[in-house]
Amino acid sequence: MKIRKLRVPLAALPLAVLAALPSHAQTLSETLVTATRVEQPLTDVVADVTVIDRSILDRSGASALADVLARVPGISFVRNGGPASTTSLYVRGAETRFTAVFVDGVRVDSQSTGGATWQALPVSQIDRVEVVRGPAAAVYGSDALGGVIQIFTRKGEPGFAPSVEFGLGTHGTRKLSASLSSAAGSVDYALGVTRETSDGFNAQPTGNPDKDGYRSTSASARLGLQINPAHRIEATLLDSEQDAQYDAFTPGRDDHALQDVQTLGLSWSAQWSDSYKTRLSVGRSSDRYETTPSVYATDTTVSSYLWHNEWKFGSNQFTAALERREDRLNNASTTPAITQRSQNGLALGYGFRSGAHTLQLNARHDDDSEFGGQSTGGAAYAFAFMPQWRALVSAGTAFRAPTLFQRFSIYGTPNLEPETARNVEAGVKFDNAQGGTFSAIAYRNKVSNLITYVSGPGSCVNGVGAFPGCYGNTASAQYAGLTLAGTARMGAVALGASLDLQNPEDLTTKKQLARRPKKIATLTADAPVGGWKLGAELQLVGERFNNATNTQRLAGYGLLNLTASTLLAKDWTLLGRVDNLGDKTYETARGFANGGRMVYVGLKWAPI
Repeated sequence: MKIRKLRVPLAALPLAVLAALPSHAQTLSETLVTATRVEQPLTDVVADVTVIDRSILDRSGASALADVLARVPGISFVRNGGPASTTSLYVRGAETRFTAVFVDGVRVDSQSTGGATWQALPVSQIDRVEVVRGPAAAVYGSDALGGVIQIFTRKGEPGFAPSVEFGLGTHGTRKLSASLSSAAGSVDYALGVTRETSDGFNAQPTGNPDKDGYRSTSASARLGLQINPAHRIEATLLDSEQDAQYDAFTPGRDDHALQDVQTLGLSWSAQWSDSYKTRLSVGRSSDRYETTPSVYATDTTVSSYLWHNEWKFGSNQFTAALERREDRLNNASTTPAITQRSQNGLALGYGFRSGAHTLQLNARHDDDSEFGGQSTGGAAYAFAFMPQWRALVSAGTAFRAPTLFQRFSIYGTPNLEPETARNVEAGVKFDNAQGGTFSAIAYRNKVSNLITYVSGPGSCVNGVGAFPGCYGNTASAQYAGLTLAGTARMGAVALGASLDLQNPEDLTTKKQLARRPKKIATLTADAPVGGWKLGAELQLVGERFNNATNTQRLAGYGLLNLTASTLLAKDWTLLGRVDNLGDKTYETARGFANGGRMVYVGLKWAPI
């Protein structure tokens, strides 16, 4: 099927100023913890945020988290084939490494590729996702130039709740998932395990003419002990292993990418008085990537330690946190093979909410073992100029230290400088008790010392390798745009839409940054019909360029996805999803195919 360019006429998207896909699940009573590391009602949060709850994840039927996040305002992704293939996620057009990612408070990062390994984060083990768009380094330190995404695994609830799901899908996809959770007395727990396999499809039609399937196994565990009303201890675990076939440089060879991502966390929360509470936590994440039969392996370990303090006095809230992060990379391509560094951070925060006024101030200083001191700050203010309407404005700075691979690999440059960002944004938000929401956020984020790979003889003067090319602080970029989002109800029908108009630009070359569209729109509708819960979503993605020189154009595309679920009998639910109903041929990366029309049908047992 021929790929045709997609034009997105704004007049054809009247809902685009109303809603974002997941927003219909957000209510005024919901709370958010990611924006400031303090639990806040959504109505008090000044940042541009989206919450994705378990009902949205279940209804999505998606195998990959990137497919769910791509329907969130301000987010797009690129994938080299199927759900288990290499995935890059862009928040407001910013590189993958510019989004700080946490699983149950444990930082996830790769010191090889930079950023989280999105293809290895399993939807089946996730209970909730919080997305914060915009820099948050004054709260979280390095990495949060474009935003923060926090993933929460399932938590034990009162009662005893087992569940089992079996599903079949296109391309020989098979899924078996089981979970168990409970909360009784002072102990709560949740356990989950999922096994998914797929025969896959030919991800590179012009290359190896074979199917690129995958096998994945994931598990999660969360155990909580409420020692007394003021003290709680909690331990978390997430482990995800994948074996994904891919096409390398040798035709006819069966290449495999082996990925293992794991997080471990332990925390103690204490409410010492009505006005003072603390949280002490330690975490460790590991990200191992290996290929076979070609020999390559890289292993990142991130250890983190946090002591967070919070004081409340009337309308005032103060926070102070001490944090330490330790990165370690084991990679035969680096010199030495094992490299490491650490960062110590002090973060201070102040929040004020009274009447029509909301103020949030944050400042942080990080001392990097390699780069010395890095100071960042953020200020945000919201004014309720009418009932249910708020105007907001914010500014913030951020930084990302170069990865250990960028500095010490055969392509590395040891004297790289941290990438830095300055962001300003302004907008309006509307919320009412009937489920109607609207937001319009304009932003501009400038990044300096942008690290890119420079190829060509003589370009790697300061590098440690023998290759004709290396990483360097050679560019600057600007991520500017406008996001319109919200929700509305018409009787029993929940409607949603979002529209992103963005201009991710290389300020050095004045070219559009590779693989990032200027226009993204999503339209959604969900409704109960005759005992069924039906949903439809239309995704529209504008044209992009596959390369930095803007000579390889990728056409825009539109996808229509449908979902349905119904209660077959007591405790038994039938789930169904059709992705890409029109069987459109499209590319997010040149030369890599997508799966065409894909169908998934699942049967879930969960006692009510």
